[in-house]
Amino acid sequence: MIDTIGVIGAGQMGSGIAHVCALAGYKLHLMDIDAEALDRAVQTVDRNLTRQVRRGKVAEADKDAALARIATNTEMASLAHCDLVIEAATEDESVKRAIFRELIPNLSGEAILATNTSSISITRLAASTDRPGRFIGMHFMNPVPVMQLIELIRGIATDEDTYLEIRDLCLKLGKTPAVAEDFPAFIVNRILLPMINEAVYTLYEGVGSVEAIDTAMRLGANHPMGPMELADFIGLDTCLAVMNVLYDGLADSKYRPCPLLVKYVEAGWLGRKTGRGFYDYAGDTPVPTR
Repeated sequence: MIDTIGVIGAGQMGSGIAHVCALAGYKLHLMDIDAEALDRAVQTVDRNLTRQVRRGKVAEADKDAALARIATNTEMASLAHCDLVIEAATEDESVKRAIFRELIPNLSGEAILATNTSSISITRLAASTDRPGRFIGMHFMNPVPVMQLIELIRGIATDEDTYLEIRDLCLKLGKTPAVAEDFPAFIVNRILLPMINEAVYTLYEGVGSVEAIDTAMRLGANHPMGPMELADFIGLDTCLAVMNVLYDGLADSKYRPCPLLVKYVEAGWLGRKTGRGFYDYAGDTPVPTR
């Protein structure tokens, strides 16, 4: 039975996962090596809960109780008593493997390990741990408090009991689970990221400007965000990482990352989180950079 949940990584995804788990009544341990990132994460959770209270979606008492359930720490040892630990670090396989190596000596043998990876092989990550049967992919969507979907991905060794326990958790979090097979980028990003990559090619080849592409897809396809705006929201480094996983894993030229996407990442123009990507966010209104 899952009672206490650990989350590794206090970024946008980690703070969102902490938010929904604590609000659902779980004791939550948020761990990050950066103490300032932990402070920012708690402030973000507080701010987002306050917004939910203002909109009448959460009671003030439930907000206070959720915040009280969140403990933060910079040490892996703080996760020792967790029944489930969800890794929500950067989309880099070597980073994730290093985290698991450090984490595992601190866990009980029965604890479940989950990864929030959006593209990397669950089977391969699980095989790098001591518990492939107790390992599963939980791909939350961003922003976590708002988006209803969680992709559940079983590795080849994931036990049925592990899957059923995590599926039940998803429902208790108020989310809808969708089961994806363990193929590169799973379902959502297998479809979404090539669309974004094609939009970048459209920009690269001069078919349309950033503004024209986003306007066309918002009004012509009824998308709530244009693909360039969405890429900035996701993070261009994450977009590139997923495209590289698709390109390497499926060996199909249609998944080749657009050279312009590579250049933006090399420049450090990663989107909203760095203040500049396909849009510049320095002013009150985002301004296209091309």
